[in-house]
Amino acid sequence: MKLRLAVIVGLSLIYSIAMSQESEVYIKGGLNIANVTTNSSGAIENANALASFHVGVMGDLPLGKYLAVQPALLFTGKGAKTESGSSANPTYFTATSSPYYIELPVNLVLKLPLANEGSGLFVGAGPYIAMGVAGKNKSEGKIFGVPFESDKSIDFSNDDPTTGTEEGAGFGIMRRFDYGVNATAGLLLNNLLIGLNYGIGLAKLQSGADNSDDDNNKHRVFSLSLGFRL
Repeated sequence: MKLRLAVIVGLSLIYSIAMSQESEVYIKGGLNIANVTTNSSGAIENANALASFHVGVMGDLPLGKYLAVQPALLFTGKGAKTESGSSANPTYFTATSSPYYIELPVNLVLKLPLANEGSGLFVGAGPYIAMGVAGKNKSEGKIFGVPFESDKSIDFSNDDPTTGTEEGAGFGIMRRFDYGVNATAGLLLNNLLIGLNYGIGLAKLQSGADNSDDDNNKHRVFSLSLGFRL
C-alpha cells in the first residue's frame, strides 16, 4: 500500500507538470556509482563502490526565466561491496549489498541559457524520499581453502522515519525507507538531457539500536544520466 501510494504521488506530480503549458517531461536512465558511509562524519571507502543503474521519468516546470522545479520518479540501485584478500589466497571474502528503491527527488534548479535556442546549463539541489522494493545480499569466499557462497534477498523493515520506531530490527535487515538530499547539474540540448547527480542519504541503513555502529552507514550515490524529452 505504501509503495502504491508513493508511485501514485510521483506519477501524479509528473502528470501535472506534463499538463502545464511550458513544462517538459524527460525519460531518463543511466549509471549509478553507489557506496555507503563508514563513520558518522560521512567518509566513504572508494574501494567499496558498486556499479548500478537508474531509470525513470523527470519533469521540468519553469518558475520564471532562470528557475525551474525538476521532480522525478526513479527505479534506482544503491548499496556497496566489501572485499578482503583475493581468490588466490586460502582465505578471502567478498560481499555485495544491492538494494533497489523507488525514489522521488524534487530539485530546484537554476538555468543558464546558451547561445543555441533551447539549450542551456542547469545546477541545483533538493530533497528525496525513497522506498526499498527489492535487492540481494551476496557473499562468497574461502576459509582455509574451504569455499562458501550465499545469495539472499534483502529483508526490509517497515521502520517509521517520522518517529524513529524500528520494526523487525535484527542482523541483516535493512530499513525500507530512505531520505536525503541531492546536488544536481547538467546540460540541456534541445531534446537531449545529460545530467550528473550526487545523492546524500540522511537515514541509517540498518534496523537496530540508535547508538549502534550501524548508524554510521548511510547511502551515497553518484549518477550519470542520459535523457530524452517526450
